[in-house]
Amino acid sequence: MRWATILLIAGLCGASLGQYNEEEDMAWLQYYMRQSRMSSYNYMPYYEEENTPYVYSYLPAPDTEAEPGPEPQQAPSWQCPQECDCPPNFSSAMYCDTRNLRYLPFVPSRMKYVYFQNNLITTIQEGAFDNATELEWLALHNNQIASEKMGKKVFAKLKRLERLYMNNNNLTKMPSPLPRSLRELHLSYNQISKVPSNVLEGLENLTALYLSHNFIFEMGASLKGLKSLILADLSYNHLRKVPDGLPMSLEQLYLEYNYINTIPDDYFQVSPKLLYVRMSHNSLTNQGLSTNTFNSSSILELDLSYNRLQKIPRVNTNLENLYLQGNQINEFSISSFCTVVDVMNYSRLQVLRLDGNEIKRNAVPPDAPLCLRRATVIEI
Repeated sequence: MRWATILLIAGLCGASLGQYNEEEDMAWLQYYMRQSRMSSYNYMPYYEEENTPYVYSYLPAPDTEAEPGPEPQQAPSWQCPQECDCPPNFSSAMYCDTRNLRYLPFVPSRMKYVYFQNNLITTIQEGAFDNATELEWLALHNNQIASEKMGKKVFAKLKRLERLYMNNNNLTKMPSPLPRSLRELHLSYNQISKVPSNVLEGLENLTALYLSHNFIFEMGASLKGLKSLILADLSYNHLRKVPDGLPMSLEQLYLEYNYINTIPDDYFQVSPKLLYVRMSHNSLTNQGLSTNTFNSSSILELDLSYNRLQKIPRVNTNLENLYLQGNQINEFSISSFCTVVDVMNYSRLQVLRLDGNEIKRNAVPPDAPLCLRRATVIEI
């Protein structure tokens, strides 16, 4: 009875899809039989972790050497590797995630979205993606890929690639060359120590760069030519100085958990769209800052908590959230927020945190309520 049902369905599909040949019908039937023995899936045509925070977990290294991957072979356009799933209702996506794979399967030429995350892959052989030049999303995160086991030009032919996910691997170098079409580059949780100034050259479409949780001690001017960059996450690294030359397009800059102790004059002025700056857990002192370092009219949120500041730095009246907890500040200087205090001149600050410093509650000046009239949270 089961075979009769399957053959009936196959016959109906053959009648309604008469433009396909017999080989394609047989491939569909094989796919249906394979899926009938497996639990159902409900994959969607987008990167499944895109709108949720990453949960990073390091996979244990295999006890034996990785098995060599199969040589790329030409295959019919409808073919799907046996190790993966290619949903018939979304024919341009291939799901090979969380299957203990130690190699990259063949990628059919029709694919645009390929998911290899959560496997044991260590090597990306040269030419691995030469057949799939239409790729737009490539997910390789949560594997064990090492820089020395990557082909030198594995991404060279991917002229349409927009998102590359290689976070949580064993990379020690920035992958290069990278497609100029890239919009997002995810390289967090690796072992990268240096970002050469030319490694991101030509990526004028890049909007988001994730390099947190590496060992980067030098950035140089690698961000300067990224004309579309909106977000740069360089937190949890070994930087001792800020990157040279921020892009004008930048809106979010995350530099927390580094070793930065100084910031050049007018550093943030070159980025008129900058909204969020996070530099907590660094080594900033007042001696390493100029008078107007943070006096930028665009910045709305500034996090300088857990540094070595002894005075409140001067900020712009447009700032809305200022975090200074865990420093060594011993005075409440109202001039840091308002150069003139009257009915027409006041700060837009809403949240001010000064807890964990050396300021006493009775040190708040009497004109503070007039200057900080919009503040809803002040913690001392």
